[in-house]
Amino acid sequence: MSLCGSVSALYLNLQSSKISMGNVLAFRSGESMGNTLRIPFKKRSSKGAGCPLQVVCIDYPRPELENTVNFLEAASLSASFRSASRPTKPLKVIIAGAGLAGLSTAKYLADAGHTPILLEARDVLGGKVAAWKDDDGDWYETGLHIFFGAYPNVQNLFGELGINDRLQWKEHSMIFAMPNKPGEFSRFDFPEVLPAPLNGIWAILKNNEMLTWPEKVKFAIGLLPAMLGGQPYVEAQDGLSVKDWMRKQGVPDRVTEEVFIAMSKALNFINPDELSMQCILIALNRFLQEKHGSKMAFLDGNPPERLCMPIVNHIESLGGEVRLNSRIKKIELNEDGTVKTFLLNNGNTIEGDAYVVATPVDIFKLLLPEDWREISYFKKLEKLVGVPVINVHIWFDRKLKNTYDHLLFSRSPLLSVYADMSVTCKEYYNPNQSMLELVFAPAEEWIACSDSEIIDATMKELAKLFPDEISADQSKAKVVKYHIVKTPRSVYKTVPNCEPCRPLQRSPIQGFYLAGDYTKQKYLASMEGAVLSGKLCAQSIVQDYELLCTLGQRKLTGASIH
Repeated sequence: MSLCGSVSALYLNLQSSKISMGNVLAFRSGESMGNTLRIPFKKRSSKGAGCPLQVVCIDYPRPELENTVNFLEAASLSASFRSASRPTKPLKVIIAGAGLAGLSTAKYLADAGHTPILLEARDVLGGKVAAWKDDDGDWYETGLHIFFGAYPNVQNLFGELGINDRLQWKEHSMIFAMPNKPGEFSRFDFPEVLPAPLNGIWAILKNNEMLTWPEKVKFAIGLLPAMLGGQPYVEAQDGLSVKDWMRKQGVPDRVTEEVFIAMSKALNFINPDELSMQCILIALNRFLQEKHGSKMAFLDGNPPERLCMPIVNHIESLGGEVRLNSRIKKIELNEDGTVKTFLLNNGNTIEGDAYVVATPVDIFKLLLPEDWREISYFKKLEKLVGVPVINVHIWFDRKLKNTYDHLLFSRSPLLSVYADMSVTCKEYYNPNQSMLELVFAPAEEWIACSDSEIIDATMKELAKLFPDEISADQSKAKVVKYHIVKTPRSVYKTVPNCEPCRPLQRSPIQGFYLAGDYTKQKYLASMEGAVLSGKLCAQSIVQDYELLCTLGQRKLTGASIH
């Protein structure tokens, strides 16, 4: 059995110049399968048109993150690998999965003087941030990826690689579409002159379009325990859904409907009646306690080249290896239950001093050896299940005007967040034509639908967001082409009572470790969580150096006896 995400593309054959644009946030695991259909139609005439809209990508200065407590904590952990005593015999560590968790594990092990061998099943780096280039040279991704100021380990990673300039910071705002006023938006603007949490409180108080004053007051009172109780309180709320927690705290249902449906779908692709409140509180705590925590940045191009390759180059410069098209077929065990080798699909085996699986949890569960399944550490993984999500990319024949150089919360029943990537991303910038990237969520009822059904539904929603520019029948803006990326099992579904099931990176099997955003770390299912999980995994292996050397010596002794 294998997990497959489908990628399909529709090309509408315009007699116009090629578009050079791109991609952005969702998630995907699996292989790509494509279908192509060409439908000719007449090129839209530009005669009689007014002056073309001039669109400029505007970068805001990088915020001052380096003095925050969380950034310094992350920097200290990074530094511990570089300053660690050089091993007399570097460990050869075999890592399955070249997403951010696997890349992070390999990077920090290499920093500590060890030799990671990173194996990726597919021919593309990035895992849930993977991207592909189509025949026109346009990129499309597994999802719309946003880098927050409250991602201290990710921000440290960019700095360590010398690529801080690849993040395009946007104005400090959150922008929501207004379903009852098609084509209009409501903003939460965080003033730069105020510290946290005053900037966040000001942003909420100044917005009078989404919440009334009595609702704001009740919401603020409801949040007080979380702000005062810190991380212990946050983790204790794992047993409640967002909807249940809000009602328990006396927060009106309209607050959930106006704000937290959109936030829940953006954070975990599900609605607030399913999402654990812990997930929301973690985000709110970071956003309210760090001045720049909710400030957003877009990567300036496709993630495999602009983010993943610098990590690979760093790993290889320190003696590590990264191998594509190296799918793990089976984890082979020794008689004592420890890992003997990873068996690859091509029949080859690879042996090391330690082993890491950094794949999504659903893929690891397919690889889990039968002899381990009843061990509590592994058995609890049964509750962790990836959530389906669909990422939609649509290229239009003109520049859409009702957009921002920012991430937008659609507040649509079918869509989560979206962005005009021809505006927000330098590599995909185009002054004449728009490319919208949209997250279709919740996607459970749509994942098996055809591409045409998904596009039809998306266009109906876009007609509400762009009433003057888009119609479902394409009588206004014409679709040039689209790509749909389906991920049947993405990040783990953060429903109540999942927290006790998340495993530590060090497993009870000597020499075997896990990495991934589903493993135990404080940032849940996110890019930050994936990077931090890799660092914690690498830390466990470095700490276990003497044990792993002893284990390796025992294996050698056993092999010589046999």
